Amino acid sequence: MNPRLDEPLRLGTRRSKLAMSQSGHVADAVRAVTGRAVELVEITTYGDVSREHLTQIGGTGVFVTALRDALLRGDVDFAVHSLKDLPTAQPDDLVIAAMPRREDPRDALVARDGLTFGQLPDGARIGTGSPRRTSQLNHLALSLGKRIETVPIRGNVDTRIGFVRDGELDAVVLAAAGLNRIGRGDEATELLPVDSVLPAPGQGALAVECLASDSDLIAALGELDDPYTRAAVTAERSLLAALEAGCSAPVGAFADLLADGQIVNEMRLRGVVGTLDGTTLVQMSTTGPVPQSYDEAMALGRELADEMLAKGAAGLMGERSL
Repeated sequence: MNPRLDEPLRLGTRRSKLAMSQSGHVADAVRAVTGRAVELVEITTYGDVSREHLTQIGGTGVFVTALRDALLRGDVDFAVHSLKDLPTAQPDDLVIAAMPRREDPRDALVARDGLTFGQLPDGARIGTGSPRRTSQLNHLALSLGKRIETVPIRGNVDTRIGFVRDGELDAVVLAAAGLNRIGRGDEATELLPVDSVLPAPGQGALAVECLASDSDLIAALGELDDPYTRAAVTAERSLLAALEAGCSAPVGAFADLLADGQIVNEMRLRGVVGTLDGTTLVQMSTTGPVPQSYDEAMALGRELADEMLAKGAAGLMGERSL
């Protein structure tokens, strides 16, 4: 049953500083479009309390299940997720009512002494918990004629950057969007161009999810939706789903809009799969009209996935260990 109009809307969020910050931004936007009060309801997920690496505890979904359970129980009215944390299969009883305009999708390097990736010494120790980043960073190092050591890490932004500040690591790689959302974007020593390191599918985007039966709330939250963001990340996630990969596989994808003057008329989707040591990558792209529907965006992703599989991508995704 929908809450009365004089009651606050309850927004379910993870407890981390980043999650609270991005949920706070969404709450402000929802207040503006609905005139309703919004209160944050903090929920601890398994991914927040487990110290195991993501590939060992199930990858995508470990930050999501508790939020979705709270929605289904009626404990909260809607929830905010980092889109890259969401499994590609959507439950029938829940709907992503809004994907607000995407933040910077790139990966950010935070290195000692203000160094860029190209300036890091041979054998530099770089922290990341992501097989996708591991694969592409190793490949980038090889292209520059040097070697790096990737070190698996977990933890919040403070913890990860702390490894660099304390001298344990030469650098860490984080999502630029996360740094920006907590006001720490200026700590990045380099934003890695997507031509060198493709982000995770959906990186930088948020998903605002509610019950599929709550038509009034779906309509209200829909005011926050950015159609270009939705088209791009739907294509990226379609590629990921067609490759049958979760976040435990080293898959990167990015869709961007191509403009002729002021008119946006095409979307380019790029995808990459690689071995963890970076020696072998399958990297391809496809370009087509900007998708005008969910089905068109899904088709763009499947098309590129089929081409990548034909080039041997499936064999590369067999690697699961960090």
